[in-house]
Amino acid sequence: MTVLVTGASGFVGGAIVRALLARGMPVRAMVREPSSAPAGAEVAVADLADTAALARAVTGVRAVVHAAALLGEFGRPAEFFAVNVAGTDRLMQEAAAAGAERFVFIGSPSALMAPDGGDQLGIDETTPYPARFLNSYCETKAVAEQLVLAADTPTFTTCSLRPRAVWGPGDRRGPIVQILAKLRAGRLPDLSGGREVRASLCYIDHLVRAVELALAAEKIGGRAYFVADAEPVAVWPTMAAVARRFGLTPPSVVVPAPVLGGALAAIETVWRIPAVAQRWTPPLSRYAVALVTRSATYDLTRAERELGYRPTVPFAEGLDRFHAWVTEIGGLDRLVADR
Repeated sequence: MTVLVTGASGFVGGAIVRALLARGMPVRAMVREPSSAPAGAEVAVADLADTAALARAVTGVRAVVHAAALLGEFGRPAEFFAVNVAGTDRLMQEAAAAGAERFVFIGSPSALMAPDGGDQLGIDETTPYPARFLNSYCETKAVAEQLVLAADTPTFTTCSLRPRAVWGPGDRRGPIVQILAKLRAGRLPDLSGGREVRASLCYIDHLVRAVELALAAEKIGGRAYFVADAEPVAVWPTMAAVARRFGLTPPSVVVPAPVLGGALAAIETVWRIPAVAQRWTPPLSRYAVALVTRSATYDLTRAERELGYRPTVPFAEGLDRFHAWVTEIGGLDRLVADR
């Protein structure tokens, strides 16, 4: 069956395309620039706002893997809704109308993050969406996921995979790379407050395998699945270990909670000015801080039982592979410069 993969020029979408091609599946890569498509895939040039282009992109496909999304900690809510909600709905409707049989949405546990939320330890897919969301990205991923799951029918199977902090070889802009860039610049203080923070991460091979399983599994329609590595990590000790692996100094300057709260409020006030938001990336955001100060771990039972999902790469092995890839492309300086 031909599989359309959106966001194919990105880290996640590109990895999915290459894995499906390696399994002998015909793949159509949806990109905005033809030159950015992974080698070996049929190319569909389309934008999520262009209904006619989407109709052409889904013609003749049996399944869609929707990995494209607008990411970001700041930005205009209307832009996030236009891409992540309206774009997803438009693509899904065109796919169903064209006779596609399956729609796999790459969601995010960020859809469950509230402004005043605390730790989420060992949560499963019965955890409800919050009444308020931490930012527009979180909100639009939640709204889009609900649209996807509600669209499931006997002839059009829809599901959502929820990986958190996808990382591994090929990652040039994800959370691990952002942390390395801040460590390299000496701009990442210790925000732990002296407490242990644990988090589930998702190595890229694990997400790719989950996609392969979701394309074939039965009785998964209208369901969401957490996808993660086998074991959560202790965030701040792991961050220190990663820093040392790349010859960097681990975070050492401790920022008291009241000071951090005041700094975040000031940053958010300034970055509401359009001229500022369009020209500069904020040094910190409530979303970025939440990722490293709130514990977030997931129960994988549903994915294991219904998809047959089994994460196989230990964190240490994944870090070895990631470090080897960074060395291969020219080192950390090159990786950070290419972001």
